[in-house]
Amino acid sequence: MSRNVTSTVETLVTPILAELNLELVEVEYKKEGPDWFLRVFIDSDSGIDLDDCGTVSERLSEELDRTDPIVEAYFLEVSSPGAERPLKKATDLHKAIGKYIAISTYEPVEGQKGFEGTLISFDDETIELEVKIKTRKKVFHIPYKKVANARLAILF
Repeated sequence: MSRNVTSTVETLVTPILAELNLELVEVEYKKEGPDWFLRVFIDSDSGIDLDDCGTVSERLSEELDRTDPIVEAYFLEVSSPGAERPLKKATDLHKAIGKYIAISTYEPVEGQKGFEGTLISFDDETIELEVKIKTRKKVFHIPYKKVANARLAILF
């Protein structure tokens, strides 16, 4: 059910975002306790402000009311993905080159499934990640097809 809802909402929100020069990061539809939440995460190169979220929320809400694709009652939330933005698409990884990211893989790469480091390069097949291990740095070459999750990370 949630997959159908998210794909329908993606179809509805994409033209709205294109018109506003905004980017869709992710659509989430999930139950938390007794309530359903529809969360739409948006971004742009210049960042997102409250007005952007409000405009998208109003326009998407009108489309959802018009098409009525969701049976149960839900709460609509439109927001920025935050500092630890997920990197869902190849284009997200290209934009993140030079940034500190976290990656988890479906299966081990060089004996591990979790990595945090600076994204050196990405050629649509392999992620080159420089990871600091104690006092030295090591470069991992992670096949993109093995990536389960990737996101921006905060370096402390």
